[in-house]
Amino acid sequence: MKINQLELSEFRNYESLSVEFDPSVNILYGDNAQGKTNVLEAIYLCGTTKSHKGSKEKEMIRLSSEESHIRMQIEKAGIPHRIDMHLRKNKTKGVAIDGIPIKRSSELMGLLHIVFFSPEDLSMIKNGPGERRRFIDLELCQLDPTYLYHLSNYNRAVNQRNNLLKQIGLNKSLKDTVEVWDSQLMEHGSVIIDTRRRFVEELNQLLPKIHAKLSGGKEELYVRYEPNVTKQEFGQKLAMNLDRDLALKATGNGPHRDDISFYVGDKNLKSFGSQGQQRTAALSLKLAEIELVRSKIKESPVLLLDDVLSELDRNRQSYLLESITDLQTIITCTGLEEFVDNKKRYHKIFHVVEGIISEI
Repeated sequence: MKINQLELSEFRNYESLSVEFDPSVNILYGDNAQGKTNVLEAIYLCGTTKSHKGSKEKEMIRLSSEESHIRMQIEKAGIPHRIDMHLRKNKTKGVAIDGIPIKRSSELMGLLHIVFFSPEDLSMIKNGPGERRRFIDLELCQLDPTYLYHLSNYNRAVNQRNNLLKQIGLNKSLKDTVEVWDSQLMEHGSVIIDTRRRFVEELNQLLPKIHAKLSGGKEELYVRYEPNVTKQEFGQKLAMNLDRDLALKATGNGPHRDDISFYVGDKNLKSFGSQGQQRTAALSLKLAEIELVRSKIKESPVLLLDDVLSELDRNRQSYLLESITDLQTIITCTGLEEFVDNKKRYHKIFHVVEGIISEI
């Protein structure tokens, strides 16, 4: 799996861009705020329909323009494909695959598998549960169209139920209709819970070995899934806590409150791990994610590294670079010192200055 070419028009700080990538290691280097991460954002958006930063579509359109275009030429299992995306400030985006418009963004998911690694991911273990849920959801949505279907419907049901909770404050007779959305939450939520549990189990088959290598054999890492509710108790919890939900005007139980925790032995790394342990665990998780994608789709994903190397020490830099020699990687950095120091080979280097990219 690889990206052959990316074309941008009026995207972020790019008026126009056309860049061809090597199937191996590609480096985008330059000072901060020049547009390096914008390239990775465009790739991720074109592959998943979402910004890795959670940006709104209109925010990604160049300030002086009303619309933006992204075109990406990719190759999957030796077959070429073209993805076209049209962003508009006042309309929903348009997406086409091989020149044929798609009706739902979900039809794009799985065509290109991307693993994104940024400095923010290094803090995922110590930050709030929302980031850890997002990690699970983004990967599962690429791997499992059924999960994407249930997650989309579940999130819609949560929003509808929350809106209803607010309306009941003004009209008590609407309280009887809450059960309609409760049944939707249970239907879709039960699939989400099962799928997340299996995903964590699969990660735990890969993580201990990867982390043992990173820690010099001193530690074994595993992940624990911490569902907010079980499938069996979900309906009961929704009914039992309805008055509380009405007071807060929000749904307090369900997979949207799930979390995962990281353990070395019996030590929870969020509470008791050092910063070095937390970062090593985050790196192990990303490497396990790559291996899991490989095992599922029988191809390597495209790896996007956004200024991560500067946040890692020499040993972790070397291990990461040695682990990605057989997949296409696009790396952003402010300088080339990490590669020179590690004596690693890179295949294409691009210099980024104020939205202009030059191959060197």
